[in-house]
Amino acid sequence: MDTTNCFHCGLDIIKTEEIVFDEKKFCCNGCKTVYEIFSLNDLTCYYDFEKSPGTTPLDIEGKYDFLDNESIVFKLLEFQEESTSIISLNIPHIHCSSCIWILENLQKLQTGISSSQVNFPEKKVRVTFNPEIVSLKSIVYLLSSIGYEPYISLENYETGNNNVDRSLTYKLGVAFFCFGNIMLLSFPEYFEVKEFWLDNFRPFFRWLIFALSLPAFFYSASDYYVSAYKSIKSRMLNIDIPIALGIIIMFVRSTMDIIFNYGSGFFDSLTGLIFFMLLGKMFQIKTYSFLSFERDFKSYFPIAITRINSNTSEESVPIYDIQKGDRLLIRNQELIPVDGILISDKTAIDYSFVTGEAIPITKNSGDKIYAGGKQIGKVIEMEVLHSVSQSYLTQLWSNDVFQKNVVRKHKTITDTVSRYFTPILLTIAFTSFVFWLFKDTNTAFNVFTAILIVACPCALALTAPFTMGNVLRILGNKKFYLKNALVIEQLAAIDTIVFDKTGTLTTNKKSNISYEGKTVSDEYLMQLKNVLRASNHPLSRMLYEYLPESEKLGISDFEEITGQGILASVEGSRIQVGSGFFVENREENNIKQTSVHIKINEVYFGKYIFNNQYREGLETLFKGLKGAYTIKVLSGDNEGEKTTLENILPQGTELIFNQKPEQKLEFIKQLQEKGHNVMMVGDGLNDAGALAQSNVGISISENVNVFSPACDAILEANEFQNLHYFLKFSKKAMRTIKMSFALSLLYNLVGLSFAITGNLKPLVAAIIMPLSTITIVSFVTVMSNYYAKTLKK
Repeated sequence: MDTTNCFHCGLDIIKTEEIVFDEKKFCCNGCKTVYEIFSLNDLTCYYDFEKSPGTTPLDIEGKYDFLDNESIVFKLLEFQEESTSIISLNIPHIHCSSCIWILENLQKLQTGISSSQVNFPEKKVRVTFNPEIVSLKSIVYLLSSIGYEPYISLENYETGNNNVDRSLTYKLGVAFFCFGNIMLLSFPEYFEVKEFWLDNFRPFFRWLIFALSLPAFFYSASDYYVSAYKSIKSRMLNIDIPIALGIIIMFVRSTMDIIFNYGSGFFDSLTGLIFFMLLGKMFQIKTYSFLSFERDFKSYFPIAITRINSNTSEESVPIYDIQKGDRLLIRNQELIPVDGILISDKTAIDYSFVTGEAIPITKNSGDKIYAGGKQIGKVIEMEVLHSVSQSYLTQLWSNDVFQKNVVRKHKTITDTVSRYFTPILLTIAFTSFVFWLFKDTNTAFNVFTAILIVACPCALALTAPFTMGNVLRILGNKKFYLKNALVIEQLAAIDTIVFDKTGTLTTNKKSNISYEGKTVSDEYLMQLKNVLRASNHPLSRMLYEYLPESEKLGISDFEEITGQGILASVEGSRIQVGSGFFVENREENNIKQTSVHIKINEVYFGKYIFNNQYREGLETLFKGLKGAYTIKVLSGDNEGEKTTLENILPQGTELIFNQKPEQKLEFIKQLQEKGHNVMMVGDGLNDAGALAQSNVGISISENVNVFSPACDAILEANEFQNLHYFLKFSKKAMRTIKMSFALSLLYNLVGLSFAITGNLKPLVAAIIMPLSTITIVSFVTVMSNYYAKTLKK
């Protein structure tokens, strides 16, 4: 049979199945698509490394056969439901933006993969795929075939410890060893000591210095060469190009000095340069790790979970206190915070938070339910399988599905500077080199190298992420948890604040409740309390706490209609709870009251009247906000407390009542169309649409697990009075970024002026470069901490 080889994978092609594209032959559409994607994005250099690079490497054939075992795959997966599975894979070979681009386009290379997200600092890719179309084993072989073999260890997945890459530590150690010994051997050269034995052994010492520089040049600095090479191949000039060029020029020049006996060269400066730059890189990584650790493990989602104790009593506990084996109570619309086993007979779970698809999945008793799902329907109980992974919840929250389309001004500035910085720097370096070459060859090489080293945009690029990272940490410790750094910039731009009333301005902990109507029997009160137990609406929670303690009853049917009320069946009784129009199809007689009406077995009993308790510090908060922001209050309730609110709130505050959820959303949209940047503060349940529509949506958390992934921040109710402080702090954060931008530019200008005039040696430039990074990081840390402490609450 006539066969030929596939250009991509190297496999034999049957002549009748051959696919020709761009004058190259492929065995299937998959291989053709990979080549097409690479060629369209100037990444065909991928094929320069070896012939048929897309083939499955021979050394891994059979290596991943264990992935045919379903029980092993089940342990590795983060999420598995019917036609959707999610896994995070460690990819040690992620290096640059080209790697990220390829790995985030896996769906174009393999049918069955719906999306892939790269976490560059952790060198991970999170793949969402359909197991009915493509297996995990196939995905692993695909990644291996394009040069990104994942690191998979069952032991690591089970213990939660990832493989730690210590290559930078080893490179730093080697560079330090070479630098220290070369400095020691260079002392006679520094002082030009004339002594018989030194003069005789000078050539030997110079070649020994040369030999000691080789490990630092070839091993310690290798990342700079690789990054520069990939950058040139992909036609994206990054900062590693001038650094790599400077190192190579210095090495070649120093080697020539020794060969032709011009002098000892600059091997001390060369190894010192590599050591100090690696030291700066290590400092960056350690600082990033610290900020990530502080965010993921030291500051927490201010969300409370209801835990059922051994004596069947219920208590509200912080999300991070949950341990394996705990039994949790999950109400309607509550987030499942951790993987567990369903104990209740049946429920429906909405996994849109995880997958982006809002199709409820039915689960039965004994089934595994995953963190990030939203429980729909009657109250359920579950047993915890693992302790809470807040980093996982944060990752879900930052899912692209819930991102708002906003231009980041500081990012645009950084990107623009980074794009033009390298070509301008190379132009200055070569121009200065040619100028000095006619005056002094020695100085020309020093000037050329010093310019390439000292002018680094690293400090410029780090100002925003380090400032934002530190601000996220500070706010998290103050129980104001933001989705991501972008929210800080959005907060600083806010000019209009819209507050929901119930559950936001009012607290569900304190309320004076009275009842008007027919007497309700103890049996019906017990049934009513069990219905309210499944709801998360602020009025439901207040009424639940108000009613007497009772035994727990099973609910056979439950439906909560947002903005209206609840329909449920308990012990054969049909119960309706909610607004007067929903329960009895009639308008309120007294529009001055907030009330919840009761109907049991088609018999209307009466209503519970709420005299709301407003949050402490409310008047002070609004007094501080007045003048700086336009304030508006939306409420789904009637005008019962309009007079009270007018006395509390500043004059001119717009009060709008009887608003349904869709009307709140439309109100926000109209404000935005007029050019306002709107912040919505709500309870996260009835206000989900308005929170999603607003520029910044803040959900207030008060001993309930109500969480809308569309919100941008969660604020613990106890910190509500400090909202103005958080807004002022966000503006100070943006000011800090601008100041650090100016400081970075000033550093580069001063450093370049000294380098161009020949007054800066390469070694001094190498020391100054990481010092600039340390200075900027220290500056933004000190300034953000200073503002955090000195701003008035």
